[in-house]
Amino acid sequence: MTVSSPALKRCATAAAVVLGLAGLSSCATPAPPTATITSTTTTVSLPHPVPTAPPSTTPPVGDMPAIAEAVNNAIAAPRLPGAVVQIGHGGEVVYRQAFGVRKLAGEPGLDGKPSAAEPMTLDTIFDIASLTKIFATATAVMQLQERGLVQVDDPVQTYLPEFNPDDDPERSAVTLRMLLTHTSGLGGDLSHQGPWGLTAADRADGLARALATPLEPGRAGTFHYSDTGFILLGELVERVSGEPLDEYARTHVFEPLRMTDTRFLPPAKACGPRRILGNAVSFDPDATEVPECAGDSWDINLLARIAPTSLDEEGPPELNPDYGHLIRGTVHDPTARRMGGAVGSAGVFSTVTDLGRYAQALLDRLAGRPSAFPLRRDTLESMTTPQQPDPDNLRGFGWDIDTPHSGPRGRIFPVGSFGHTGFTGVTVWIDPGSDSYVIVLGNVIHQRGGPPIVRLSGEIATLAGQALHLYGN
Repeated sequence: MTVSSPALKRCATAAAVVLGLAGLSSCATPAPPTATITSTTTTVSLPHPVPTAPPSTTPPVGDMPAIAEAVNNAIAAPRLPGAVVQIGHGGEVVYRQAFGVRKLAGEPGLDGKPSAAEPMTLDTIFDIASLTKIFATATAVMQLQERGLVQVDDPVQTYLPEFNPDDDPERSAVTLRMLLTHTSGLGGDLSHQGPWGLTAADRADGLARALATPLEPGRAGTFHYSDTGFILLGELVERVSGEPLDEYARTHVFEPLRMTDTRFLPPAKACGPRRILGNAVSFDPDATEVPECAGDSWDINLLARIAPTSLDEEGPPELNPDYGHLIRGTVHDPTARRMGGAVGSAGVFSTVTDLGRYAQALLDRLAGRPSAFPLRRDTLESMTTPQQPDPDNLRGFGWDIDTPHSGPRGRIFPVGSFGHTGFTGVTVWIDPGSDSYVIVLGNVIHQRGGPPIVRLSGEIATLAGQALHLYGN
């Protein structure tokens, strides 16, 4: 089938281009052109070729049989389809291995048809869910503090006046510190009742809801994990910096650390043959309007490397055009998805290698070694040590230190190490005392009923500590 359209946008001015997978927004690596766009006739041959992932060039590292056994047993249970694990120690990657599959056999491929299982690879890109809070949002807020543009003990209303339009004394007492340590008294998440953000993403509606979220009685000053607080922090970053959060994070956090496979993936910025159903994006083999890849867009062919999460079951089918489809390349978090895919609480996608670069640079900065980490040492020390008003739950600025969420610490790393979890099945734990980190990326929610990743992550952290003979083990 051939379609001609003078309105067709081109991803390149060359005669025949199919976007490659070398980068998140690159038009530079063409693939064999079974679907073509020509500059003279603007003709497209349909269907577009289904994206395929290139062979991974990320090398495996090390051999820790006990960790491999633990992960393979979890896959066989089955607790998750697959995972990637990376462990750093003493400035080096000492272990990096992939296990299982990222997509189960028989599930729809990118063309929507049942397809074979896809092996998990070391360069698999994961929806890192709430790790966004630390890798992007909290880091950005601390950068703004370093520049003197915000102060963590300022009231939220100083920067977001809509947070307290009636000058309520309880809301006026809520500070950035309280948002960063989950002690503000705000509820955990926004209501998902009704059609908002389902038929199409609606960031403005979601932000208005976040700004108007009531404080829960008696919660102020005590730990209560809140996505809403980090949505507000993401908005603060945008207003103070003058840049969209996704662009700010890429320019000021990810690029300095060479995290080339890390970014938010808002559906509206996808380029190439894609379709948007409701608030989700997917590959469209029959697309006749093909948005060009330029500026801060991202290539739809990237979907071939991304681990899918779960079926989209948000809202009733009559309100959600994407209902029943496999979520792949769109953030899983329902609120972030309804708000367009790039908010302070969730939305970043990344690889184990990139997250390892962040963790290693952080350790280097804390140790006083040369480092590209985009914060000063004193700022990072405050970020990763207890900063909360609640003495019973230790939180840094974004980082978890000792709370009911600290399972990924395992039994060997001490209190004082720090980390975070993400609902999709991702965790990171960092221990400056032993100069070590453990990253576990899994897609536990890809199979219905998969348990949280924290038990497996804690077991891996313990086994890593034993294998590295840390703290006398």
